[in-house]
Parts: sequence; structure tokens; C-alpha cells
Amino acid sequence: MNKILITGAYGQLGNEIKMLSAGMPGFEFLFTDYDTLDITDPLAFRIYMEDARPDFVVNCAAYTAVDKAEQDQEACYSLNAVAPGIIAGNCRHFSARFIQLSTDYVFDGTHCTPYSEDDPVNPQGVYGVTKREGELSCLADPEVIIIRTSWLYSTFGNNFVKTMLRLGREKDQLNVVFDQVGTPTYAADLAAAVLKIISLSADNRECWKPGIYHYSNEGACSWYDFANVIHHLAGIGCKLFPVETKDFVTLAKRPAYSVLNKSRIKETFGLTIPWWMDSLNVCMQSIK
Repeated sequence: MNKILITGAYGQLGNEIKMLSAGMPGFEFLFTDYDTLDITDPLAFRIYMEDARPDFVVNCAAYTAVDKAEQDQEACYSLNAVAPGIIAGNCRHFSARFIQLSTDYVFDGTHCTPYSEDDPVNPQGVYGVTKREGELSCLADPEVIIIRTSWLYSTFGNNFVKTMLRLGREKDQLNVVFDQVGTPTYAADLAAAVLKIISLSADNRECWKPGIYHYSNEGACSWYDFANVIHHLAGIGCKLFPVETKDFVTLAKRPAYSVLNKSRIKETFGLTIPWWMDSLNVCMQSIK
């Protein structure tokens, strides 16, 4: 029976993988987080791998507080840049196949067409820089798969969907940025994609295709569009006003455009990716 180690199991993606794991009886899942496995500690991780011997490792752990990262650089660097390298090195040593999650923030947002995996990266803030360094440390292992995603949300944890629901019920009006464009990603869809890649590869080693891939839901929108659809689906009457990024000051710079081209992951692994509005509707039904 193949073993799958999931790090960062308390997060949005980790929790969604846990929900789907019940439907994969042919696999043994090992769910860990900061209280059971310190992935920033090389010795602790080596000891864990020596004992557990997983066949696959999926690193869902990350420092994702984008603005806080600007002032908490050491912790962000440790989790986003150092830990992936530790995991990759151990996966190479113990012959485990490794999937690392990354982000659209490795791009500067100056494109006007969807970013492909081969486009030059140019992260603009601490979060993006550390995630890119994490990618580079992983790529030392020629067998690693890196999946970049964007605008993640789910029924678990804190995210834009839950924030808009809460604020929409508390306030009569809200300002939402309209000049940042990307694609929302339902973590349950991403979890299903990750597990499909693992399932295919467990049955046939030739199906494991290392490299960098992009995954988000289909389509594109602004944060303002996203908020409007959230409120519409929830029946919230709060008035939304579109504002420019320059009028909504944050510590970290966000990419103005970060739509991802998903052709490579769809063609390589035979994935069908849902439209973002359809997936949002599914998530909203679960939240209700």
C-alpha cells in the first residue's frame, strides 16, 4: 500500500485532501502539521522519513500571510524557502516522489495574457521571493513536481470568500480592488488534481512527469468581480464599490495580473478543470 505524507494538514489544501482521502482506500495517508512534524528542522524531518518511509510527499505548508511576511521575514523564509529544500533532499534520499505547492506571486503581474510555466519570474515581495526560493531548492531534485496556484479558498481556514461573507453581513458598503486580475482556486479542486496525479503515478511510474505546472480554476476576474459573485450567491445586499490598488494601501505589493495558463497540467495528466464560478457555487453550498 502506497503511503502519502501530507504536511501542513491544518491548512485549506491539507484539509481538502483529508476530506478526499476517505475515497482512496488503496492508500495510507499520514497527515502532519507544526505540532507533529517540524519541516524546518532537518534532523527531525530526516528521522520522520526514516521511520515513515512514505512513497509520496505533498507539502501543503506555507507562510501565506502576505503583508505580515514583510515584517516577519525570518519565519517566512524558514517555512517557504528552507523547508521545501529539506523535504526535497529527503525525498531524493528515500526515493519518495514530492509535490511542492507554489504561487502566482512568483510573477510581477505585468503580463496581459496568462502566465505559462516558462515565463520569467520576478517576485515583488517577501512572500513571493521566499516561495520562488523554495521552488529553486526543490528543483535540485529532478523528480519533483511543483504546482503553482492562485487565490486559494475553501470551507476551511481564513480566505477571501469567508472575509467577504463576514464583512458583507457586518457592513452596509465595502471598497474592493478592481484592477488586480487573477483566478480564484477552490482548494477542493486542487486537492483532487493532486490526488489524481498521485493515483496515476502509483499505478504507472511513467505517469510521474516532473516539472513546474500551473493550476487554478478556469476563467479570470478581479477581486471586485469575485466579491460581487460571493455576495450574489449568499443573498447579501451590501453595496460594493470598485477601488484602485493605489487607493487600497498594503504592506506587500500584489501582482496586477496573475492569470495562469493551465494547458500543461491538463494535457500531461488529463485533467478537466471547473470554471471558477461553478466551483465557488459548490463551495458556497458547503459553507451554507
